[in-house]
Amino acid sequence: MEGIIDRFEESFAVVELENGEMQDISREQLPSDAQEGDVLIFTQADGWQIDARQTEARRVRLRRKLEALWEGNN
Repeated sequence: MEGIIDRFEESFAVVELENGEMQDISREQLPSDAQEGDVLIFTQADGWQIDARQTEARRVRLRRKLEALWEGNN
C-alpha cells in the first residue's frame, strides 16, 4: 500500500492512499522525520516507511510545474 502525507492534525497524519481515500494514521506509526508531501510505503514487515526516491521525484515534478506556471505569468 502507498500513500502521500497530505497534512498533520494533532497526533495524526492525514494520508491520501493510492486509491484516493484519505486515512488518518497515528504519528507514532510513521518515521519520526516524516513530512507533508512524503510518499509512504506500507509493508507488513516494516510498517510505514518513507520512499525517498519517489518523494524526491514527486517534489521535482511539482517544482517544475510551479516554475512553468510562474514563467507563463511573466
